[in-house]
Amino acid sequence: MKTMPISKSFTLIEPGPVILVTTNDGEKNNIMTISWTMVMDFTPRFAITTGPWNYSYKALRNSKECVIAIPTVDLIDQVVGIGICSGTDTDKFYKFGLTPLKGKHVGAPQIKECLANIECKVIDVVEKHNIIVLEGVEAYFDDSREEKRTLHAIGDGTFVVDGDKLDRREMMRLKLPEGV
Repeated sequence: MKTMPISKSFTLIEPGPVILVTTNDGEKNNIMTISWTMVMDFTPRFAITTGPWNYSYKALRNSKECVIAIPTVDLIDQVVGIGICSGTDTDKFYKFGLTPLKGKHVGAPQIKECLANIECKVIDVVEKHNIIVLEGVEAYFDDSREEKRTLHAIGDGTFVVDGDKLDRREMMRLKLPEGV
């Protein structure tokens, strides 16, 4: 084995799958792409990493609710596109051809085109580490979808899908840290 730059070690343990998180700030819906997620335990508790740099963060903090939507490989370009533009000046549902579905328990919408949606409430915010802890209140799964393979980010602009690596470095170049 040879050594590698410690600054790139996160690419060895990036979690997955990549998710879309929807919010509603009382006026408009938004979507953000997140690859830093964690299942908390065997309950429907999850953690996501986000902070004030994301437009959705304020809505997430104020409304204390969201939807975790789980996209599949056929939505990779929408997922990356959502992650490299801002809800400040973009209607992401419109721009990326996604359909918002009214939530049953939260004001944030589900995404019709996703394999699954989990309506969630914010139960804790760990500001020191930019971690939002969520509790799922209702989950939905679309058995009729033909594509069920999810995306897993490596963290350097590439993705793993059932072992295949999909390179989107050029598309994500402006959002990647230098040297990655």
